[in-house]
Amino acid sequence: MLQTAGAAAGAYAASFYLLGHDAPFFAPMSAVIALGASRGQHLRRAVEMVFGIAMGIAIADFIVIAIGTGPFQIALICVLAMSTALLFGGGSMLVTQAALSGILVATIENPAGTLVPDRFFDGLVGGGVALVFSHLLFPLNPMSVVARASAPVFEKLGAALDEVAEALSAGDSERAFNALLQARAIDDDVRRFNDALVVGYETVRLAPPRRKARNQLEIYAIAASQVDYAVRNTRVLARACVRLLRRGGPGAEQLADAVHHLAHAVRSLNIQLEAPGLIGETRRLALIAAGRATSVMSDPDVFALGSVVGQIRSTAHDILRGSGMSAAQAQEALDEVTGLPDAPIQPPLADEPP
Repeated sequence: MLQTAGAAAGAYAASFYLLGHDAPFFAPMSAVIALGASRGQHLRRAVEMVFGIAMGIAIADFIVIAIGTGPFQIALICVLAMSTALLFGGGSMLVTQAALSGILVATIENPAGTLVPDRFFDGLVGGGVALVFSHLLFPLNPMSVVARASAPVFEKLGAALDEVAEALSAGDSERAFNALLQARAIDDDVRRFNDALVVGYETVRLAPPRRKARNQLEIYAIAASQVDYAVRNTRVLARACVRLLRRGGPGAEQLADAVHHLAHAVRSLNIQLEAPGLIGETRRLALIAAGRATSVMSDPDVFALGSVVGQIRSTAHDILRGSGMSAAQAQEALDEVTGLPDAPIQPPLADEPP
């Protein structure tokens, strides 16, 4: 509230004292709209939003001067202002606010009575002040933004792995397929996680008070890249379980405990990012999962489980990398607990439908 009040006052003062506008109504109004629409957004997207609001004001001003006001003009202004906001990539809030800006222009008489750019420039000034407040002076805490965006990824990935484990335990191929659908639905959350990281890096680069968060962001960035691989590997794991359970392969229930440990490791990694002291627990759980999965391979009658075991190992490898291990360290740790040294694990680049 204080930031919004300060931005509105600053925009009014800048337009009144610096530009010499007698009644800069649209400067504080645009500041309030832009501050709400741009907070937590990429800087480029925020600039586009500000310009979109100003263009909505200019379009409305031109229409009012050209054909006056009335129900038809109000409708036309709404359509054009909202179209402009959409053209600049605005979300639902910006589109709505652009329409409101146009309506205000149409219903507030222009004191000059002619087409002058004062209100357009007031809109730009208000938006510019909002950007200064939201991205330079009082930026959001980047770690809070990133942590909020990352939490759904870890929670949903853990839930998908638990569903795979329950499917293995019950011998239920339909449940394994449901786990595959859950894993596929995580992509949007992964994208939001990565977007939040981009916003976080912009914040620490532009706002000096937030630069101390850079090191913590690096930890999240490493985890984000590996969790993306873990999500893909989980899809492949679920698909392999679907095939295994449909064929009635032996020993599937023996792998349920290993996959449950993967789910616990994923949730532990989420906690570890905020409390690095838990790094040992994350690695312990991932290695237990890989070790228990590999132990099943000692029985030649369950050799058909190889693809499932391989994906458990691959996902454990991703979690170890996400916890801060290098590729070599993760591979060495896996080899130590499984006793099956092999070529370095390469995560799949994409999954295919079953």
